[in-house]
Amino acid sequence: MNMNAPLKIDFVSDVSCPWCAIGLASLERALAEPGAPQAVLHFQPFELNPHMSPAGQDITEHLTQKYGSTREQQTAARDAIRARGEALGFEFRMEGRDRIYNTFDAHRLLHWAELEDPAKQVALKKALFKAYFTDGKSPADVQVLVDCAKSAGLDEARARAILASDEFESEVREREQFYLSHGIHAVPAVIVNDRHLIQGGQPPEVFAQALRQIAGEASPA
Repeated sequence: MNMNAPLKIDFVSDVSCPWCAIGLASLERALAEPGAPQAVLHFQPFELNPHMSPAGQDITEHLTQKYGSTREQQTAARDAIRARGEALGFEFRMEGRDRIYNTFDAHRLLHWAELEDPAKQVALKKALFKAYFTDGKSPADVQVLVDCAKSAGLDEARARAILASDEFESEVREREQFYLSHGIHAVPAVIVNDRHLIQGGQPPEVFAQALRQIAGEASPA
């Protein structure tokens, strides 16, 4: 492998997953450190709630049904998430996020964005995280998705046309199944050079150490 080749990072995640937002912010901080290896990010689809209706569900009700957690446990978890986000420069306004939504259309747009320009896919992913977790908007809403695409430098009309069709549906389903079949059942899952798995929203120093080690292994002696 070319010692100057950037690391390939597949970031498997959902746009309604708070630990995925934390994981991305943490990974980006690690990659911004002096001497960090170069990397190209590719966002891969994972739906926490693939059968969720477009109208969504009350998040307290959803978490209670899915995990059996109490309101007090959920409040403590939100406080911990908010603190982790704040330390990384990401703002969670959990009080504005009272519902959880279907995210399949967001993944279709992300798939298209990767084909257009990986850098714009990164921008779209971050815009989607902000729309949901900071601004309390629905990632199942067409206008929200179009606005996020536009803010990422993508063509607004093309985004709207994709959302009005079933374009990229089979491609996204295929990618989702690929990662599920390879044992990815929790996100974020960060896969480096198709071989190395870093699981969860790790602190920046954990990502930094792992990426340096992987980059060293990839370089010729």
